[in-house]
Amino acid sequence: MSEKTIHFVITGGTIDSYYDSSKDTAVPNEKSIIPNFIKSLKLYNPVEFTNICMKDSRDIIESDLKKILITVEKSSNKKIIITHGTYTMPDTARFLKANLKRKDQTIIIMGSMIPLVGFSPSDGPFSIGYSIAKIQDLKPGIYICMNGRVFSPEEVMKVGKEGKFISIFGEGK
Repeated sequence: MSEKTIHFVITGGTIDSYYDSSKDTAVPNEKSIIPNFIKSLKLYNPVEFTNICMKDSRDIIESDLKKILITVEKSSNKKIIITHGTYTMPDTARFLKANLKRKDQTIIIMGSMIPLVGFSPSDGPFSIGYSIAKIQDLKPGIYICMNGRVFSPEEVMKVGKEGKFISIFGEGK
């Protein structure tokens, strides 16, 4: 098992989307832009990528969740970052927490409110960088990293009108 490799599991979401003016919304790219972005960072850690789907998180279904679970379970890596849409990110975190048998991995689920490319400013580059930094320090477990904070699956909630995530307990890690 690799202690240093960061395994990116890609599921789509706004971070990996473009703005479609005919639909007046962000639509996931057909092919992920995350690998090229990560490679451009010239990280010291080796990286690996697995594409599960390219969906708005509201379109993720049980079979997608099972594919995420199987990918994480079978990964030879202990550091996993899952790129994900923000609408159902807490649901996926709770699904993994309830079903993941392995307890030796540090898993971060992250995304952005604004697509990674095509908009300035976007919170996407910061979210990726923050997640890469935090995965170096966090103990094994499942976390959501958004808005410069770390949340547990049990506490996290998206507040859409504010465009941010909060802890239902009032504190983040």
